[in-house]
Amino acid sequence: MTHDREPPEWPTPEAGRYFERDLRQMTRINLHPIASPMPVGFFAVAIASFVVGSLQLGFLGDDAARAVALTILPAFILQLIVSVLAFGARDVLAATLMACFSGTWLASSLVLFLDPPSGARVLGVLNLVFAVFALMMASVAHRKRSMWLVLCVAVPRFAAAALANLTGAAWLGHLSGALGMLLAVVALYAAFALMLEDMRGEEVLPVGRRGPAHDAVEGNLAVQLRNLERQAGVRRTL
Repeated sequence: MTHDREPPEWPTPEAGRYFERDLRQMTRINLHPIASPMPVGFFAVAIASFVVGSLQLGFLGDDAARAVALTILPAFILQLIVSVLAFGARDVLAATLMACFSGTWLASSLVLFLDPPSGARVLGVLNLVFAVFALMMASVAHRKRSMWLVLCVAVPRFAAAALANLTGAAWLGHLSGALGMLLAVVALYAAFALMLEDMRGEEVLPVGRRGPAHDAVEGNLAVQLRNLERQAGVRRTL
């Protein structure tokens, strides 16, 4: 009895090379969309920046540092959650920004509460490094205008805070506080605009998206799924 040989199920060597089947017809990609976590992240930035700015401007008194530390501690938790969700949504910019904001609020809270020796100078170095980080993030986040605008205010705010911590100059502390208030306003607007957009499924307040960020909201499904095979979590390696 003779029968035709079935085609091999796995790649077979041929002339020193391996040939794989075309798996595109057998591939299925399941998308699990989640609500945008960014409104929560920006609201946390706004609240923490306003409270710290109030302390720097002297609105809360000289003995309010430990209370402020406890007040901004929840921002660390909220932005850490936002970062995890943003990584799940494959938004590396948002996830990285929120994670670093989260760590900065935690460090600031611990230094303000515990008041360790040389804590102000160490916090100054942290703020300086964060300002450099925010500047680098702003250089690649220009298509996400809401994030870009928040970063553009965060850079001088954290730079002024760093100089105030390192030099002890009162006027730099007041400048940092004023910029912190501005950062709170900008982050509050970004959070509210993104929340309205997510609720209504369209842009309500202008956020100035461009490029892929604009296509994610305004483009059809075919545009949004373009080059999906190259996205993180789909391609073989990162």
